This record gives sequence, C-alpha cells and structure tokens, in this order.
Amino acid sequence: MRGELESWNGRQVTVKRVAIASPNAAKLDTSGVAFKEALKLPTSSVLANFERQYEFYKEQHESSGNSDKKFPVRSITMFNRLALVLNEDDKPSAFGTYQAGGLLNQLRPPIQTSYQSFADTLERTPVPQMLRGEEWELGHGIENHLATQAVLDFYDTNQHWPRLHNDDDAKKMVELCETISEKRQSMDGACWSQKISWGFPSGESRDLDKKRLERFSRLFATELTGFCAFLGGAAAQEVLKKSGKFTPINQWIHHDEEALVVDECPSNTANLQQSRYAHQISIMGQDFQRRAAQQNVFLVGCGALGCEYLKGLALMGIGTGESGKVWVTDMDRIEVSNLSRQFLFRQTDVGHPKSVRGALAVQKWNPAMNIEALERKVGDDTEDFFDDAFWGKLDLCWNALDNVQARRYTDSKCLLYSKPLLESGTLGTKCNHEVILPYRTSTYNDGNENDDQENQIAMCTLRSFPYLPLHCIEFAKQSYFSDYFEFGPDQYETFRNDAASFFEQLESMDAGEQYRSLTMISSFLEMQKQSGGSKLDLALLIRVAFDRLIEDYRTSILNLCHSADVMEKSSGKKFWTGTKRRPRPVDWNDAENKAALMEYLYSSSGLYASVWQVECIRDRSAFEELVHSLNLQQPEWSPPSEAVSLNDDEEEAGSNDEASKVENLKGDLYKIDTSTLPPACPQEFEKDDDLNFHIDFLTCATNLRAWNYDIRSSPRHTVKVTAGRIIPALATTTAMVCGLVDIEFCKLVLQLQSKGRDVFLNSNINLAAGSGNFTTFCPDPPVPILTNLSTPKHFTSWDKITITISDDGAPKTVQQLVQYIDTTLFPGVVVDRIFDLKSSNNSASLYNAMDALKLDWEITTEEGAAPTVSQGVFVQWPQLRMAVQMLGRLPPQSNQRKVFEKQVDTVKKALDGTKDTFQKSFEGLVQDAHRQAYRPSDDDKDDVLYFDTIYAKRKYLILGVDCHVVDGNEKKDIHLPPIEFTFA
Repeated sequence: MRGELESWNGRQVTVKRVAIASPNAAKLDTSGVAFKEALKLPTSSVLANFERQYEFYKEQHESSGNSDKKFPVRSITMFNRLALVLNEDDKPSAFGTYQAGGLLNQLRPPIQTSYQSFADTLERTPVPQMLRGEEWELGHGIENHLATQAVLDFYDTNQHWPRLHNDDDAKKMVELCETISEKRQSMDGACWSQKISWGFPSGESRDLDKKRLERFSRLFATELTGFCAFLGGAAAQEVLKKSGKFTPINQWIHHDEEALVVDECPSNTANLQQSRYAHQISIMGQDFQRRAAQQNVFLVGCGALGCEYLKGLALMGIGTGESGKVWVTDMDRIEVSNLSRQFLFRQTDVGHPKSVRGALAVQKWNPAMNIEALERKVGDDTEDFFDDAFWGKLDLCWNALDNVQARRYTDSKCLLYSKPLLESGTLGTKCNHEVILPYRTSTYNDGNENDDQENQIAMCTLRSFPYLPLHCIEFAKQSYFSDYFEFGPDQYETFRNDAASFFEQLESMDAGEQYRSLTMISSFLEMQKQSGGSKLDLALLIRVAFDRLIEDYRTSILNLCHSADVMEKSSGKKFWTGTKRRPRPVDWNDAENKAALMEYLYSSSGLYASVWQVECIRDRSAFEELVHSLNLQQPEWSPPSEAVSLNDDEEEAGSNDEASKVENLKGDLYKIDTSTLPPACPQEFEKDDDLNFHIDFLTCATNLRAWNYDIRSSPRHTVKVTAGRIIPALATTTAMVCGLVDIEFCKLVLQLQSKGRDVFLNSNINLAAGSGNFTTFCPDPPVPILTNLSTPKHFTSWDKITITISDDGAPKTVQQLVQYIDTTLFPGVVVDRIFDLKSSNNSASLYNAMDALKLDWEITTEEGAAPTVSQGVFVQWPQLRMAVQMLGRLPPQSNQRKVFEKQVDTVKKALDGTKDTFQKSFEGLVQDAHRQAYRPSDDDKDDVLYFDTIYAKRKYLILGVDCHVVDGNEKKDIHLPPIEFTFA
C-alpha cells in the first residue's frame, strides 16, 4: 500500500466474506448467467445493485399490508469477495484514495492446548493409539499401555527392570498388569482390559493377551537400530515443538512389531558370547544374524536418506559375511549445505564423492562390513556396468533417491529381476515409505508420480506481473542469471568454436529460443565492439552491467506501464487490478536506492569478469571509486515503437514477429569472423561458493525487481535456498522414516514375505501435524491389468511370458514367434507389432503387420500403358498417384512419359527393397531382427559400442506385443504381459 494507506502495511486485520441479503420474493437464481455476470462488477456496484433490489421488495412487502410480518430474506455469501473489519479507531475515510491491488496474507490464530501429566495419561487413556490404525481400532494398545505402567511398578518393587528372557520376571509383569487392570475397571476413562469396537471402549471386560505381555517383559532390555532411529527422530521433533510452530502428538503413540519375533527358541536367541549384535539376536535369533551378514544390498543414493541407511546397515551388521556385500552409488559430491542434514560428512569431506566418504565413515564403525562405493548413475546408459550378473546377485534394492525418473528405473529393474525394493522420501516434516514385494504388492511404476512441481508459476506472472517474493527469485534465476551468465556464454562459445554446428543446432530450437540465443550472442559481440578490439576490462564490464540495470529495472518497466496505460484508454477498463501491481522504475539518481543499485553493479560486473576472465575488484571502496570515475548517466526514456505484450498466456512476448528478427540476427552473425573472438567461460550455478558472486547477484536482482513491484524483499539465505533448489530435509524426519524402513528390511531378512503383504508396513507421516497424521497401512496388492481376453482376464506388472529358444517347440524366427503368439499362446489374437519394450525408439519394431501387408503390394508396368499399382502403395507413396494418372493419359510417343516412368521405377525399387528387408527379417532369427531394428547407426560410434557391449553380455530380449481380436465387426485391443525371449 502506498500514500495515505502506507501505515496499513504489515497490520493485522480481521477479514470476513461479503454476504448480501436477497429477498425471497426476488427468486434469485444464483446458478444463472445473470447473477454470475452481476458478480463481475466492482464490489461497490454489486452491493448498490442488491441494496436497490432489497429496498424495492421491502417496500412492496410493506405496502401490501405485511408491515407487521417478518420480511423474508436469504443470505448469499460471495466467496470471492472479502471485507476488512475496521476497529473503532480506524478511519474508513482513509480508504478514499484506494484504487486497486494489495495483498492479504492469512494468519492462523494460535491454538491453545493442554495436556495431562505422564501419570494421568498412563491411567486415563482408554484406547491408546497404535501406529498401525487397525491395531488401534481393535484395542491392541491396551496391553502396551498397561505394560508401560506395570514396568514402572516392577522397578519400584524390585529396583531393576525386567531381565532379558527371564521367565520369572515375565510372570510378575503379567500379574502386575492384571492387578492394574482390575483396579481400574470402576474408574471412568481409565485404561483396562475391555473390548474395543471400531476404536471405542465397550465397557465389557476381556482377557489380557498374556503372551504379548510376557514378550514385552522378556525383551524389555533389548533395542533395535530401526526402533531407536524412529523413536529418536519423532521425539526430537516433539522437543522442537516447544517453539509453538507445530502441532504436538496427542500424548501417546505405541508401535509394536510382533512379526519380528518369529522364533523364541532359547538356543536360537541365546548369546553365548558378547556381540555387538546381541540385541538383534535376542529378538530375531542367530539365524537372522547369519542371513543378515550374507545379504547383498544395493543402496542407490547417499544423501540425507542414504547416510541414515548406511548407518543402519553398519549397525545391523549387513554385508559382514563372506558372501555378503553392500554397494552404494551416488554421482554427487559433498557441498557445504549438505553438512546440516547428511551427518556422515564433515567440513573436510566437502568436494569429495558422497558415496566414497559415506562408505569410509561407516566402515570405521564396523570394519567387518564389506562395502563398495560407486560414483555411477543408475540408468539406461550404465547397463554395461549394472548388468544382469550384478542385479542377479542382489537380495534387494534400497532407494535413497530424490527424483522420480531414477525411482522408476530402479523399480523397473526390480520388476525384471523379481527383487524386493525399499522406497522412501522426505520433504520437510513430511515423509513416506513403501515396501515393494515381488508378485505380492503394487510397484512404484503402477502409480502416477512425477517430478512436476505442484504449483507451476505462469510465465506471464514471472515476466510482467509478479506479486510474491518467490516470483522475483524465480525470474532472477531463470531469466537474468541464466541468460547473461549461463545460456548466453554457452551459446557464444558454441558459435565461436564451430559456427556451422551452431547454426545447425539453432534449427532444432523454436523461434523464441532462437531469438533468445541470437540476442545474447549479439550482446556479447557488442561488448567486443565497444572494447575497440582490445581486451575487455572491468570498466567496460561495469558499463555493460549498468546498461543491463537500466534496461531491466527502468526501461522495461516504463515500457510496460506505457502499454498498459494505452490499453486502459482504449478499453476503458482498469488494467492494474487483482494481483497485477503497477510497477515503478528505478532511478540511478535516487540517493535512497543508491546502495542497492551499487550492489547490483558490484555483483553483476563481478560475474561478467568471471565470464571473460577479467580480474575484478573485491574492495568495495575501490570499486565505488571506479564507478564514480565512469560518470554513468541514465538515458532519457521515450515510448517504445512496439507495445509490450500484456497477454496472460504462457507464450513469450513478441513471439509472432520473432521469426523475422531471427533472420536478421542470423544474417549479422554470418558476417562475423569467429577466429578473432575471445573465449568466454559460461558460469555453472554454484550456491555454496560465497566468492563467486552467484548468490550476491541473485539477491540484488531479486530485491530490485521486488522494489519495482513493491514486494517484500528477500534475505540472502532465502534466495540461496530457493534458487539453489535446496530440498528442506530435516534430520528428525529422515531418522524417523529410515528407522521404519530398517524394520521392514529386518522382515525381508526374516523372509516374512512368504506370510503375505499384511505383515509389512507402508507409511505416510507428517511430524508437524500431530497424532492424526501418523498414517500407516499395509502395502497395496498388485494392480490388475485387463487383457480383454476371456482367459487370462488380467495380469500384473510382475508377470511376463517366458520363451526360451532351446525348449522343444519354442519359436526361433520372427515368423514363428508371431505364429506362436496367435495360435499357441492366445488363439485368435492378431499380432500387430512386436517391439523392444525397453527401447526409447518408439518407431522401431521387430515385426509390424503393416510391413507384412506390403508383401502383397505390386507394381506392374507395361510399355506404353499405365502401370497397375496396389492401393496400399499410394498410402505409402502418395506422390505416385499423379505419375500413374499421367502415364494413363500421355500417348506412348510423348517425351514426358520418361519423367513419370522414372518416378514409378524409383518407387518400385523402394517397394522391392522393403519387401526384401522385411522378408529376411521375418524369416530370420528373432535376435537378428532385433539387432537390425535397434542397433544405432554406424555414425554414432559411442552408441554402437555401448549397444554391442550390452548385446554381447545379454542373451535375452524383453518384448512388447501390440495385438487385437475381431469380435463381430468390432476390433478390440488386447493387452499382453511382456515376453522374455531368451535366445542363448
């Protein structure tokens, strides 16, 4: 707010929705067009119109002799209109100067909550919450809660806690629980052994689960890595809630994993010697520990999640046996910003590979751990390293990733090799984890996850109508920094090194991108021109930075306002309404803003110096002296010849005339002798180097744009976090969710998947939102994919059809494979296409029914007559139709016949070649047809080498089949599982 209303900035006010009183007699249709159109008017006009309506019907009501009766009205709330509720001291007249705009930020009122003491909640929690919702509803938390009280009483009586595997102590604990329960039966709201129905106490007593209580006692002295991490993360977050920022847990949440206790045989759970794994053995047995030591685990990612998982693997003794091993891979290197949440790293690790330093850290904790650190991406382009032999020896894959694409890939490999996958993710206080079991649960690829941001910002908002600090940060990063110091120098270098290659690359861009590229190169060439052929110096770069400052924060703003004013005059409608704020231009001569403008020149010229390898001045005083000596003058502004685009679409302004401008710019570049141009050094955005000017420039550029639009400025740290895409990962959330996944891993080692998916647990938890947001559930079953056949009716992502060429009757050629599918496997199915399911080349195929049809196409020629051509030929080569028609019209002696006969002959040769190629492929081996269809061109030597390397190792193909059946006159698509075709 400006002017007389400036004092309202930052004030807290009460806001209410605007409602109107409409007489019942008016019979107002709120869903009608007339009402909706009326609401498009300004609020004052809407209220005036309905006030007149109200007075009219009230007068009719009173004049008809009903003045002594109630005037019937209904209230209609306008959800898109808000009204300020002023205090008694506020003067409504102050708003007489108000025109439009302004931004309200919602403030949530504080919530006052009170909690019972520890002793009271132990006694008066009738249905204690369990992490598993179904256990909570069934009242299983009663045993845990009573046992918690009993163990405290046990200690008071015996001066020690229940001892490990001690039957006498377990018996005493059961007796204590029974005594406590009996005493509480007559107390209102107490915790005692009563039946629970759908989470509500019934008041009807039930027997205590003595086995569960005995187990509580016998294992009370133990602890597990996963439970410690889960409890530590959740409890630490509760401590932080003292600040009042987040909602606390409502007193109690119990978690119990009875499934981990699969064998209580004393000889299996006994510890004959001291061991660091004594607690695990006491709970899950010596056979568990032996299997854990022999596990082969592939951990993908070594960031916040990966560090926590490495810790858990080391403490649990995973991969410590002769045949056990842990592989961890991560391509990233450690940055300063990682140190706050990736606890395996220290300052001395900055700049080193995450996987290497993480592996070294945990190997110091557990020297027996066999661990190999890799710096390789996991994807389609590294299957020469992560090959069949690698995936085949794994017991499971463990994801610690931060992007959907990589998650989808590892999930696809687990599908192929039928391996369990542990998946998890965090975002601030939110987290989730998922257990994916072969043939028993749905997979990650069955979902609809993607990397698109939930709230994308429209380009027109960033470019011309920002109203939030985030908009200014994003535009400074995407436009200013990228164009001037990343994209621009990169395009300049491509042009300087190989102009022909640059213009070829340019053709693959759209007009807007071409214009952006050429404009930036032209601006860099202009710098060379200004230097007069000599080496660029800092003084010139300061002038360039000054020109950018004036263009971006003054001239463009004045041009925008001018175009908006012209539109307002022509349309008669106000333009600067809603979230559109009328901006103000900077003024170089304005002393009030001089410090910010000088800071912009300092950081901007410093970045230009990095681009052109010019020595910059770090001393601020010396820099300002140099700026003053340049006598920089702000140019006079004049209205632009072309109006600024004010459209609210996503397209860049001026895209319609960019094509002609592009051609002019290309013509200018064709004349440039690139051999005389100096090299440039494109900047790669680095948020953690405080001396590279990157964050300094973005902070200045952001806040100058914020000043233009009267938006709150952003501190440097906020700019760094936002522009650097620093994902808000909290150590508390990470520890808690990783603890839950560690527990699920123990279940896999115990081979509990044979008991079904109900034994396992998925979660979706928000540590900031209280008890109601601790959501857990068993994994979903596999998603059925309908075949549209009578049998089989459906299949899942885990299913595939296995064909081995060495088996009796197995198909070997493409022709035999097609016949095998449509006669042996699925009689009546018509195969349309067979293709490589893993290839990104969607146009290639081993078999295409359209190509098979070409075998029946014919072109027969007869001298002096029109050729006979199959109709399908005209579909493939439509230009042939004209030639055939002309040969039918032209006399035999016409010289023009040779031209058309040549066209026919060319197409005939092409058709014969297509037939011959298809016939060879169709009658040849499946693997040969695949190689012919999918092997890259010999020109791509690296791709050919990679393809041949994979092909030499891999003796199978994963094939997809497009097919259909004909039902009467209807063609119905059929969906089949992938085919694993083994040809070795």
